[in-house]
Amino acid sequence: MFKLKAPGGRNNLCGKKLEFLRKQQNLSQRKMAAKLQLAGYDVDNHFIRRIENGERFITDIELLMFSEFFHVEIAELFEGIISE
Repeated sequence: MFKLKAPGGRNNLCGKKLEFLRKQQNLSQRKMAAKLQLAGYDVDNHFIRRIENGERFITDIELLMFSEFFHVEIAELFEGIISE
């Protein structure tokens, strides 16, 4: 069965941007997951790793969560990713 994939076979478009934003704030995947848990989201560091590595699809609810967490518009999560 055909599956939609991003360039390079990734399952999402914004994982690398999320990794960039996380590192910009000097957060480990574990610390980011802990902060998201405190905000009421059921995530762990494996969730973050799989998204950043492009192994996992991202839902619209998760996009909203990340945009709120990083205080950016959802569209900013996709900036600079088309040229991969």
